[in-house]
Amino acid sequence: MGKTSIIKVQGVDIAISKCNNEDYICLTDMIKAKDGENRAADIIKNWIRNKSTLEFLGTWETFYNPNFKVVEFDHFRREAGLPTFTMSVNNWVDKTNAIGIFSKQGRYGGTYAHKDIAFEFGSAISPVFKLYLIKEFQRLKEIENNQYNLEWNVKRVLLKT
Repeated sequence: MGKTSIIKVQGVDIAISKCNNEDYICLTDMIKAKDGENRAADIIKNWIRNKSTLEFLGTWETFYNPNFKVVEFDHFRREAGLPTFTMSVNNWVDKTNAIGIFSKQGRYGGTYAHKDIAFEFGSAISPVFKLYLIKEFQRLKEIENNQYNLEWNVKRVLLKT
C-alpha cells in the first residue's frame, strides 16, 4: 500500500490508498456515512455474499487479474444465495487469488476495494452517496493532475534555465 489520501463525502472522511499504481477506497470508511463503524464488518460480509455482488467481483477479476482462480469463483457462484452460504473478504481473496478487494489489519486497517468495486459498493449504501463519492473522487484526481502538471512545468523551466 502506498500513499493515502482523504476525501470527505457527506461529512465522512474516506481513505484512498495507492496499490500497484491503482486507487483503492476504504469500504469501512464508506459505511460510516450510513451506519457508523460498529457494523462495518457485518455489512461488508452481507454485501460480498450477495449473488449479484459475486458476479460483479468475478467479472472484474476476470478482466483485470490473469491469476484469478475461475474454478473457485464458479463454486462460489453456485453456492451464493443459499442460506448456508457465508463469505468474507479474506475468504474470497484466499480462495480465488483476487486483487480487487482486501482487508488490512491494524491502526489504519479496514476493507479496501479498487475504485470500480468501491463505486459498486456505494450503490449498496445509497445511490446518492455513490454520486457524492464519485464527485469527490474526481475532484481529488483533478487536484492530483494539476499538481503533477505544475511539478512537470517547474522541472521543465528549471531545465531550460
